[in-house]
Amino acid sequence: QVQLVESGGGLVQAGASLRVSCAASGRTYAMGWFRQAPGKEREFVATINWKGGLKSYADSVKGRVTISRDNAKNTVSLDMNSLKPEDTAVYYCAAKTSAWLGILTSSRQYDSWGQGTQVTVSS
Repeated sequence: QVQLVESGGGLVQAGASLRVSCAASGRTYAMGWFRQAPGKEREFVATINWKGGLKSYADSVKGRVTISRDNAKNTVSLDMNSLKPEDTAVYYCAAKTSAWLGILTSSRQYDSWGQGTQVTVSS
């Protein structure tokens, strides 16, 4: 099974930028980022297909977040700008490890998950 390890979370002030990254131990197809705030359900943030040409974002982050991947390094990153306190959550990396050409926005469609990295945005 492909292992995912996130990194890059931390505490920042509102308006700041932050990059979270995820390293995969093997080949992945669609990859995504989800987040879960205390007392809330896990929600979709962004997804990218295996070639990197297809991307989709949640409305709540559109225009502030960019997902990218480096298949040579088996990594996916999430660049977040203009962070808001409501972006505070544990951010999870997810991967589809069986052949899939498109993007995936539902958590149920992914078969490998990282342990999560905390992002805290202070006001």
